[in-house]
Amino acid sequence: MGVSPISEGSDPPFFIIFTDLDGTLLDHTTYGWKEAVPALDICRRGGVPVVFASSKTRAEMDVLRRRMSLSDPFISENGGGVFFPRETFSAPPPTAIEAPAQECQKAQRDHGLWQWTMGLSYSDLIKRFHEIREELGWPMRGFSDMSIKEISALTGLDKMSARLAAMREFDEPFIILDQQEPDKETLSEAAARKGLRVTSGGRFYHLHGKNDKGEAMEKLLTWYRRRHRVTVSVALGDSPNDFPMLERADFPVLVRSRQRFPGLKKKISRLVVTVDAGPKGWNAAVLGILNKIDQRRAND
Repeated sequence: MGVSPISEGSDPPFFIIFTDLDGTLLDHTTYGWKEAVPALDICRRGGVPVVFASSKTRAEMDVLRRRMSLSDPFISENGGGVFFPRETFSAPPPTAIEAPAQECQKAQRDHGLWQWTMGLSYSDLIKRFHEIREELGWPMRGFSDMSIKEISALTGLDKMSARLAAMREFDEPFIILDQQEPDKETLSEAAARKGLRVTSGGRFYHLHGKNDKGEAMEKLLTWYRRRHRVTVSVALGDSPNDFPMLERADFPVLVRSRQRFPGLKKKISRLVVTVDAGPKGWNAAVLGILNKIDQRRAND
């Protein structure tokens, strides 16, 4: 992106925050976000959209955004789908369709979601996943192979949350058994031969189409720019599947984790790395960026 557009023209900048969830806004182990509440409150009061961009399913994210009292768009399953809550967006954005209702929504009194589809269908992914597994001869095990109990054990989610995590539409999380460090290049090449990508998240590998979080972010930003002349993006993440967002953002933030990415700062020169992990690091980064902008406005 280069230089941030916050000083262009006289129109106040419209900020949008794109954020990963697990290990970023949510604690990696507990999935809590209590330490991020101060910054979330400021965003809600200031009308700053907080756009989830995660490998989580739409079912999981719809529940989470309600618990956080958010009604902004969200990006599911590594950019496979972009969803707009109809309580906020009464008319569909261009090319959006009404998202099919899911079983978990029947008890909710809502108006549903609008949807942009950017990924391949899950049934197509699973077929190609089986082909890749057979070709490589590796002991790969995806969510489609697992029971709810197994998903719960691997993720630390309760049974109900694990059931929501299993409601896949565009992305297959998987593990590789009996391999400490599999040959990622071989894996990526096998996926590419099937027209797919493999990305790494905090817990799993993910198989999906050629969509990613960054492409979904860019499409959503283009839509917002038609409504706001000066639009400024903030992106926060902690894993390689977040890098496409960080590369595009005006304010990219790597939330500290157990992983280290020594070459990332060279690739993204404006990257900020938080001192703390998870929601505590998220909170400090968002407050720091918003305070910095307020100070610049006061000095203008």
